[in-house]
Parts: sequence; structure tokens; C-alpha cells
Amino acid sequence: MEPLTIAIIMVIGLLVLIFARMPIALGMGLVGALGYIKLASPYALMAYFNTAWVDKFMSYELAIVPLFILMGHLATRSGISAAIFAASNAWIGHLRGGLAMASVAGCAMFGSISGSSLATASTMARVALPEMRKHGYSGALASGSLAAGGTLGILIPPSVVLIIYALLTEQNIVKLFLAATIPGILAVIGFCIAIAVYVRLYPNEGPTHDPAPFSQRLKALKDIWHIVVIFVVVLGGIYGGFFTPAEGASVGVILMLVAGLLTRGLNARTILDCLIDTAGSTAMIFAIVFGADIFNVALALSRMPSEVAAYFATANVAPIVVLGGIIVFYLIMGCLMDSLSMILLTVPVFFPTIMALDFGLMPEQQAMWFGIISLVVVEMGLITPPVGMNLFVISSMAKDIPTSQIFRGTTPFIIAEFFRIAILVSFPVLSYWLVDLVAN
Repeated sequence: MEPLTIAIIMVIGLLVLIFARMPIALGMGLVGALGYIKLASPYALMAYFNTAWVDKFMSYELAIVPLFILMGHLATRSGISAAIFAASNAWIGHLRGGLAMASVAGCAMFGSISGSSLATASTMARVALPEMRKHGYSGALASGSLAAGGTLGILIPPSVVLIIYALLTEQNIVKLFLAATIPGILAVIGFCIAIAVYVRLYPNEGPTHDPAPFSQRLKALKDIWHIVVIFVVVLGGIYGGFFTPAEGASVGVILMLVAGLLTRGLNARTILDCLIDTAGSTAMIFAIVFGADIFNVALALSRMPSEVAAYFATANVAPIVVLGGIIVFYLIMGCLMDSLSMILLTVPVFFPTIMALDFGLMPEQQAMWFGIISLVVVEMGLITPPVGMNLFVISSMAKDIPTSQIFRGTTPFIIAEFFRIAILVSFPVLSYWLVDLVAN
């Protein structure tokens, strides 16, 4: 059997297992192992296992993942989400739809110290959802804004998914964090515009309320000073070259721990819970990473990624058409898979394909641009029915809101995301301009 035929069978087999609800890590590992045996031999697979565990998980760069996860869990347990939402609410909550905008802004601020979409959505929902419901916001707008705002957790640096992309494509993590900054700001602006248009069309779904006194607004800002300090020190230190991403993550953990203890949001029990949750999350991510590694090594043996890249490089197909096809594929698969699994599964095939095409960019710029577009499209999958993970997180916390309303509430934000994708595709410079500016 031809190696390329084996690779196609592997991909189809994996999709069948995914549809059958087999855990993605187990599915990729099983299919990858069988493909490896078929393409090489059982002895070659055993030799791979002898070294792969150490080579993969002793990576210094991979240590960033559990550190940023721990930082996010400490932030969640310390109760800073309430202070973040209070500050956003104090300044813009009185506007029509302002509480929903405050939720999006709060998600962006929390995402800047979390790196997890699900954690951002669930943590902010605990604080913001009751407040919006109390002020007469519709279930659709309240749940939709929180589900969409939660996606900022994997886009606003630090981002676990972006770290994995950097490791897969051998890109600079710091530069990718910088590259995600402008697209992240565009997301916040786009979501707020979507809310403003929505409440203009349906005024009763996002009513106004009396503005907070100016003294209360200043007090709300004082309550989040430590969050601003942590954000500036961690990301500013990384961008400024004062420490590596792993060192920055370590500093962030210590600062978050100190802030949580000083504000009495953390104690011995909650810190232990954070460590246990971090261990569980890290184990899940590392299992997916290792399963994907087996699968992708088997694909590499079949030469499928290089064959696909070579085909599109010589085919008479416009590069933008190929990129459009990849985006459509991501949109479809985003309805069925989680973001990390999709990046691990597709980037080893799609990245060489994109890099073989001529978009008129430098290789590093093209790599950053494709990474940001991939992340944005994958991010959409978190709020796309029927299997958007953020939708189910919000649904589990808002049992009084029908699922159909939650699905309807995400529609304005999905439309806003389509506009953002079009902007990023049309103007690649938005994905690397800040990197070039800092480098110069």
C-alpha cells in the first residue's frame, strides 16, 4: 500500500473516532501508532517510544504551559474577576448594552493573566451573569457576550494554544504574543460594536441604568491596580527581553500568589486546589500533545505534509484560494473539536502548505500571519453551535436560559468574527506590524 494512501486512511480513521466520541488524545495516539507500524515496523515504534517521552516533555519551552495554567487558576481562585468586572462596569456599564460590553472588557483583562478560554468564560460568568440578569438583560445577550468574551482567553497573550503553535512551527513565542496583540484589540472592539448594533435593534434586551459616581469609578480602578502590575511586569518583562517566557510565567505565578494572599482571596486550601487543577489540566494537554506527536510523526513518514505542500506550490491555484479553503475547513471542524486538538492535528499539514505559497511576505511574517488567522478561526469554534465548548460552559452556569437563546446570543459575535477574519486576511500587516516595530 502506498504511504500516501495509508496517510489518507489514518486521517479518515481519526475523524471516525472523533465522531464516535473517543478522547482525542487516545484517538490520535492509536491511529498514529498503527500508521507508524504500517509505514515502518513495530520495532521502529518501540524505538520511538524509548526516546519520545523524554524528548517531548523535557522541552524547556513546554514548561511555560503548566506555569501559565497555574497562574490562571490562581487568578480564578483569588476572586479578581469580581474586581475586574466592577471596574469595567463602573466606567461603561451604564450605557445601553454597557454591562455586556463590560463583560467583554472584563474577559479581555482576565484573559491577559489566564490564557484559557474556558476558565475566562466560566470565571467571568459567575460575576457578570447575575448582574446582567438583575438589570433586565435578555438571556441571549447576557450569555452570548460571555461566551464570546471567553474566547479572548486564548487570543489575548499569554495563550496556551499560541504557545503550542509556536512549538509546532518552531516560531518565537515572544513574537507570536506580540503578533496577537492587535488582533486581540480588534476582537474586543468588534464584540463591543456587535453589542452596540444589537441593542440598537433590540433596545429592551440591553437596558441602561444610572451611571456610577466618579468617586466609585476611581475606587474601582484602585481595586485592580495589582492586576495591571502583574500584566505589565509579566508581558512587559517578556517583550522587553528581561526574562524568557518561562521565566515570565514563573514571575507571574509568584506575583499572582502574593496578590491573592494579600487580598485574602487565597489560602492554603485554595492554593492546593489550584495545584491539583493545574496538574489535571496539564496532564490532559500533555496527553493530547503526545498523541498528536505520534500521529504527526506517522504522517511525516508517509510524506503527506510535504506532498500536499509541493502540490499546492506547483498547482495553478491562487494562494488566497488555498488559504480560504483552510479557513473553511477550520470553521467546519471547529464545530466538532476543541481548539488545542485542532491546532495539533492540522498545523503539521497546513503550515508547510502555506509556507510553500507566495503571499508576498517574509517567511517569519507569513508564519505569524497564518498563526494568528488559525487562532482566530479556531477561536470561533468555541462559540459555534452545536459543539462550541464555551456555549456549554455558559449553559451549565445559566440553567434558566434555554440553549436556543444561548445559540442565538452568539450570532452577532460570530458575524463580528467573520469581519475580523476578513480584515486580517486582507491586511496581513496587522499580524506582524507590532513585532517589526519593536524589533526596529
